[in-house]
Amino acid sequence: MSVILDRLHAMGLELPAPHPHSNPNRTACVRSGNVLYLSGHSSGRHDMPLGARTTGKVGSEVTEDEAKLTAKSVALVIIGTLQAYTGDLDKVTRIIRLYGMVNSAPGFERQFAVMDGASDLFYELWGPDKGCHARTAVGIAELPRRAVIEINGEFELAP
Repeated sequence: MSVILDRLHAMGLELPAPHPHSNPNRTACVRSGNVLYLSGHSSGRHDMPLGARTTGKVGSEVTEDEAKLTAKSVALVIIGTLQAYTGDLDKVTRIIRLYGMVNSAPGFERQFAVMDGASDLFYELWGPDKGCHARTAVGIAELPRRAVIEINGEFELAP
């Protein structure tokens, strides 16, 4: 077991199986040098871990707290992709950046608080030196399949 996977299990969390992409023109991630670029992972394609909401606009159909849980769930799906690609989460040496797009109702301005659901999980698992990352959180008028949130990011891997 890896240190990161042990921490995840100690938190009472399990990794979901990564979902396949429906079109061969894209993939869940691409490595260039020591950086792994992750495609957008969203809540709209399948049931989410932790019983999180999958669809709806934050600020009208989905509460901020529900959306924060969905962001954490999407982070778990991302970590599942990292595990599938690397075979060992300890090979992830730094969380570089997360980019979160929140399906926001007009007037909802707390996308940063929603994204904390994902950021907090990476920070807790990888610690302050490797888990603290650059981040963007924006409100989006629509997301595919009415997803609550979509997150992509960059991750540094051991050579």
